[in-house]
Amino acid sequence: MQYLSRVLFLFFAIHAFGKQPFEFQGQLIQPGSKSHFTVEISATKHETFIPITIFHGSESGPVLGITAGVHGYEYSPILAGQQLIHLIDVSTLKGTVILVQAANVESFLGRSPYVNPKDGINLNRAFPGSPEGTLTERIADFISTKVIPRCTHFIDAHSGDSPEDLIPYSGYYHNDGMPEVSARGKTMAENLGFDYVLIFQTTGKDYMKPGSPSTYCSAQAFKLGIPAADIECGRLGMVEPKYVNKIVDGLTNLMDALGMTEESPKEVGTTFIIAERASMKSDHTGFFYPEKAAGDYVTKGMRLGHITDFFGRKKQDVFSSTNGVILYMLGTPPVNAGETLASIGITE
Repeated sequence: MQYLSRVLFLFFAIHAFGKQPFEFQGQLIQPGSKSHFTVEISATKHETFIPITIFHGSESGPVLGITAGVHGYEYSPILAGQQLIHLIDVSTLKGTVILVQAANVESFLGRSPYVNPKDGINLNRAFPGSPEGTLTERIADFISTKVIPRCTHFIDAHSGDSPEDLIPYSGYYHNDGMPEVSARGKTMAENLGFDYVLIFQTTGKDYMKPGSPSTYCSAQAFKLGIPAADIECGRLGMVEPKYVNKIVDGLTNLMDALGMTEESPKEVGTTFIIAERASMKSDHTGFFYPEKAAGDYVTKGMRLGHITDFFGRKKQDVFSSTNGVILYMLGTPPVNAGETLASIGITE
């Protein structure tokens, strides 16, 4: 009878849990459950935390890592993450989701575009970081060592920062020497369901060389052989529900496509693949007056706007150098010499 009891216990344990617990930060997350973590990060002069939620499904499957808030003023993906807390059903989830709710909390709370106000560093230029560096470098190090290597697939979600008017798109990393990982990244980017998919060509790039900094969050994953894609959805640091929902829908469809849910992925429409981009930069410091907007199609030589000095004197007319769609455009008046005014996805 004792032997039969042990057999029955093992049988029900196997079927109840389906797989092993997921260990994170010294804690075991049981199958079919989720756990919230507040990860403390301390540097010599500053300290912060990273809010992370682990969703550990009841069945085995991929490990999807998602970072939001690498730029804390980019609110759409951060709010999308807040929705996912309640939408991901761990009782039916196959695999695990590691959701970094806001990688750069100080930028978020400080309403600081681009950089962490504690040390003035752009987190998305700091990877892989350093365990002995500044606060931002230590955040990058934690994500590089404790989050990304645990993943089989990785997404870094962004939107337009405070001055950035942009259209929604996804992007994936490609390298001629990594065809399989590149192809898987492309499929991920397409399953996010955006109209435009950008190729981030890394062949020959310095940051792909061994020992060189990867610089970007998702590039760190790709460099480790993990298929990686980016989201850009939302604009001008605003909260607009249609863009928040678009990110949620994209990530949900990706999980469907990866077989992490019981749902079949929605059929994505025809996407435009953007392999090359051209940037127009400012020659002057002053005021930028745009005459086009993100999403507009332009032709070579078409005027995009003009720049004046602080006394209203025109200093520069800005023209498109190519045919294509405006992916990003400076959407606020201040401009500094050397800054990008527009990024155009070349369509021919």
